[in-house]
Amino acid sequence: MAAAKTRTSTFSRNLSTAAPSHGPGLKCGPNGTVFLSSGIPDLDKILGGGFPLGSLVMVMEDAEAPHHMLLLRNFMAQGLVLGQHLLYSSPARDPRGFLGTLPSPAASKDDKSRERDPDQEKGLRIAWQYKKYFGENQLDGQRDGKHEYSNEFDLRKPLERHFINGPRIDCVSIQDCPDLSTLRDRCATFLSQFPRNDGSISCAGRIAIQSFCAPQCAYSNMEWDMLSFIRSLKSMVRSSNSVVIITFPPSLLSPSFCKRWQHMADTLLSVKAIQDEDKELAQLLTGYQDMVGFLNVHKVARINTQVPVILEATTFSIKLQKRRYLVLECLNQAPVDGSSGTSYGTSGGCSSSSKSGNLDF
Repeated sequence: MAAAKTRTSTFSRNLSTAAPSHGPGLKCGPNGTVFLSSGIPDLDKILGGGFPLGSLVMVMEDAEAPHHMLLLRNFMAQGLVLGQHLLYSSPARDPRGFLGTLPSPAASKDDKSRERDPDQEKGLRIAWQYKKYFGENQLDGQRDGKHEYSNEFDLRKPLERHFINGPRIDCVSIQDCPDLSTLRDRCATFLSQFPRNDGSISCAGRIAIQSFCAPQCAYSNMEWDMLSFIRSLKSMVRSSNSVVIITFPPSLLSPSFCKRWQHMADTLLSVKAIQDEDKELAQLLTGYQDMVGFLNVHKVARINTQVPVILEATTFSIKLQKRRYLVLECLNQAPVDGSSGTSYGTSGGCSSSSKSGNLDF
């Protein structure tokens, strides 16, 4: 009797191919996208996971306040904490001095909760049978997986010296550069260290360029050269496992070139300061006393997909929680009558009567 042949479905799952492993600070997303943290957990949630590898992020500065530095500091500090390579360019004469202002990661709540008494560990024996399936190192990695990707940073505490003095940091001053050839060559050399392939990603790179068209730069009036540099930089980063963030003051550009710069960005953000003692805005928004500015999301990167990203909101308030931690929140309208609550109005009825009681239709 002939042996019966086993029927296999064409939709059977291929278990022989495992998912590629990535290094710390990287997270897999839909459509084969790999995200890199922005250094702000709230911004990562807004953007759907963070900045995709191979994307160009542009931040429009505010002429009245340097709020873009908050985003830049967290972005750079997150990469240094995770051991990622960093290229920082600034119009300052000594860009390395800016590294001393980077914030330090704050202690998480999970780390504090682990410091328990031994007597409390006696009651935590419910998952002992799972240790034969998962090793101790894997359980610790799952516990710390959230903090390996993104951290909260204490803006009052500077980053430790051993992160800043490492060999993975390269600083470039663009103050005395007559053209952009030097910066282009440094960026090309840096990005060549992280070629993109289909295998696992061991490490990623970060490029931060501050105030790209600042008046201190000799090329600040060469608008076509700067646009050509952004176009070439975008093509180079697209074929590498890196993310480039560029901040620029839009007021120093002509309107036509400012639109061209915005079109070149994969992710486009802008920051705006809040005027002091704006009474009308204080009556309109809740939590106005804790706000330091606004963050606008104009464009979200779409890598490996043509589906547009629809956000619940595009304008968020920038707050300093306890004057230490950077927090992004949706704007909430204050109650009309000044009372506490989350409602937008004082009455749910169709009548204009102000008497309290049953709804009058």
